[in-house]
Amino acid sequence: MVDFLGLMKQATELKSKMDSMQAELDAAEVEGSSGGGMVSVRLSGKGDMKSIRIDDTLIKPGEKQIIEDLIVAAHAEARRKVATLMEEKMKSVTGGLPIPPGLKLF
Repeated sequence: MVDFLGLMKQATELKSKMDSMQAELDAAEVEGSSGGGMVSVRLSGKGDMKSIRIDDTLIKPGEKQIIEDLIVAAHAEARRKVATLMEEKMKSVTGGLPIPPGLKLF
C-alpha cells in the first residue's frame, strides 16, 4: 500500500527546497562577455538583464553594428550561464528525483 503521508511529507519538503532555490536564483547574478571582455552583460539568476558594460574603445562612429552584435553575443553567453545555474540548483533540490523533460517547476 502506498504511504500517502510519506508522499505528502516529501512533496512538502520539495516545495520548501524549491522556494529556497527560487530565493537563491533571485539573489544570484551571472555575467556573459564578448569581444575579449569589451562588452559584458550581467543577468539575474532568472535571466533578467541587470547591466551592460561597453569598453570606451568601442564607441567610435560607424561601429554601431559591431557593438550591437557584441551585446547580443554577451547576452547569449550570460543566458547559457543562467541555464547551467538553474540545472545545478534543480539537481541539488530534486536529489536525483526523475523529473520529466520540459516540466516547468519554476
